[in-house]
Amino acid sequence: MSDEQAQPKNDQPTPNTKLKEMRKQLAQGGGQGRIEAQHAKGKMTARERVEKFVDPGSFQEILPFMLHRHSDYGMDKSRTISDGMTAGFAKIDGRRVCLYAQDFTVMGGSFSEVAGIKLAKLMDMAMQAGVPVIGLSDGGGARIQEGVWSLWAFGELFYRNTLASGVIPQISIELGPCAGGAVYSPAITDFIIMTKNTSHMFITGPEVIKSVTGEEVDFETLGGASTHASISGVAHFAAENEEHALETARILLSYLPSNNLEQPPPVDPVDDPYRMDKSLDKLIPTAPNEPYDMREAVEKIFDLGSFFEVHENFARNAITGFARLHGQPAGVVGQQPAILAGSIDIDAADKIARFVRFCDAFNFPVITFQDSPGFLPGVAQEHGGIIRHGAKIVFAYSEATVPKLTVITRKGYGGAYIVMGSKHLRADIVFAWPNAEIAVMGAEGAVNILFRKNIKDAADPDTEHARLAAEYRDKFSNPYNAAAGGHIDDIILPSETRPRLIAALELLRDKQTTLPAKKHGNIPL
Repeated sequence: MSDEQAQPKNDQPTPNTKLKEMRKQLAQGGGQGRIEAQHAKGKMTARERVEKFVDPGSFQEILPFMLHRHSDYGMDKSRTISDGMTAGFAKIDGRRVCLYAQDFTVMGGSFSEVAGIKLAKLMDMAMQAGVPVIGLSDGGGARIQEGVWSLWAFGELFYRNTLASGVIPQISIELGPCAGGAVYSPAITDFIIMTKNTSHMFITGPEVIKSVTGEEVDFETLGGASTHASISGVAHFAAENEEHALETARILLSYLPSNNLEQPPPVDPVDDPYRMDKSLDKLIPTAPNEPYDMREAVEKIFDLGSFFEVHENFARNAITGFARLHGQPAGVVGQQPAILAGSIDIDAADKIARFVRFCDAFNFPVITFQDSPGFLPGVAQEHGGIIRHGAKIVFAYSEATVPKLTVITRKGYGGAYIVMGSKHLRADIVFAWPNAEIAVMGAEGAVNILFRKNIKDAADPDTEHARLAAEYRDKFSNPYNAAAGGHIDDIILPSETRPRLIAALELLRDKQTTLPAKKHGNIPL
């Protein structure tokens, strides 16, 4: 056949040419002008983010040519292929993932019926394949012009977020506005990463708040990354920029299994499992009320450089994060004596309980470092429901069936001792450092209750109080009384903690236990 005969008639493009043109349109999103506006804000487009995030050439898009079917309010004249939602699957550091990205250049990234259809298919695929789902959010909420259909779309996503919870990891990366109903999908997911100055999350914006309550507040103060990472606890990480947000997600993924039937992925160990850092033997101050940094213990006990803190700036009197012991990932929970003396308040209770439940869902051993004088007292705490919130920790530790190891570094007082991974909530192994104090309360408070009349009637009440307190401390300000009762498994030097934990985890690696048959428990939310 001659070249002339091969040419299409009437100058019509070939099917291949048309497909290439359609792909060019996809890449343009809402048009060059809107792409430039996005760049001017220091933000990438949806497709640029995906390409930067995943392994080169690995992204496979699904349903790229969908168009919305609505016509009200001029929608019939505003149709863009893909409709502002990029969805598909790819690999990140060689691991399979499903992901989606809202395109702010198309109608402000508003969530449409098409978006709901795409994400319903994506979530179903992810659950069937057993791979994580990552959402890159940058949109203004439900598409008003579509009415109930945009609300249907969100409902489909929320429902699948809930079904996927505890089955596959779900990560939300907030890279722009996230308002109204749009905030609930990230809130259901396991982790939220926000970017400072460019991402915002709120149910109602500053203008609505001003009109209803008279309060004046700017976007950043109301729902910025720093606010949600430190005050509300909605965000687990506050990234400096988009690149940092994507890198944070990559690091987080490196600790997570792909689904609840897998173990967290190990790495080749490079740190000596028998390493014993002698500086740990001097970490605990002589004075019982003097603070120290629990992070120092964590960083020296686990594989060097492996501690990846979660919720670092929220409820800082508690520590949560992932780390590795001889290459094996574990969930780390600790109390921070440097903040509020490590006491448990409402926010710390929520932070700890949520993290322990995630670890249990995805097969992370939970290693707890306990040093707490108790629950934080006060009218605000009581009226805010510290009883209900504290009970969440009891529930989380009690229902967890993964290996549970606890190290009591100093204080284990009262209810706080029980809830923080004690033997009584079925911890597998509990170690205590020589400084450990395990008692209902501190010596001063205890003798005030036990010997109130004796102290009052004494010739020198202060001297009598000091004497009785010293006797109480001599009895309970060490771990040997608890060890004699079998409530702790061994007393160890702080420097011995690393090899002892590694050995315990090796034993418990294939731990099997079951809970009573039931539909689900009723955690005190």
